[in-house]
Formats: sequence, C-alpha cells, structure tokens
Amino acid sequence: MKELRVLLCCGAGFSSGFLAQKTRKAAKKKQVSMTVEAKSESVVSESVGQFDILLIGPHYEGAMKRLKELCEPHGAKVSLIPADIYAALDGDKLVDVILDLAGQEA
Repeated sequence: MKELRVLLCCGAGFSSGFLAQKTRKAAKKKQVSMTVEAKSESVVSESVGQFDILLIGPHYEGAMKRLKELCEPHGAKVSLIPADIYAALDGDKLVDVILDLAGQEA
C-alpha cells in the first residue's frame, strides 16, 4: 500500500493542525502509511498536486465545489471532514474516513 498524502484545511489552519497531529498519531498506531498536513483554505491552490486527499473543515462546505474543481483534475479526492470528528478532533476516526476515501483498509 502506497503512502497516502492527506491535506486538511480550515480557515487559518489551527483547528486542522491539531486534528492533523492526532491523525498522524492514530495512523502510526494503526500502522497506516500516510502523511497528514494542515493548511489554511486560502493556500490550498499552492499545494495542488502534492496530496491525494483534501479534507475540508465542515464550516467550509461553501468552498467545496471550487476546491473540487481545483483539485480533482490532479487526481485528488475532496471531501468534508465529518462535523463530529472535527469537533472532537478525533484522529482515529479520521484515519478510517481517509482509508475509506482511498479505498483501503487498516
């Protein structure tokens, strides 16, 4: 299984930064090979082509269409982070979401 490259984004990157840290720990614990970074939604365009999956904070649902149009031509899947996972900063559950999007199992 190849290493998954995941980008989480929110407004300033703070909340997604905490979630990225917890997701990296959960992936390591589950022995899943992935890199997880967090950035502000405003700089996602600078990273296009450098990730396989883009996960957006639930409060940025309005940007979903634009981000899909930007990222999907480069082969990246784009999805919202479920609100309950985002609110709880639940890295363990987010790893499962990522694997599901990638069509892989832990």
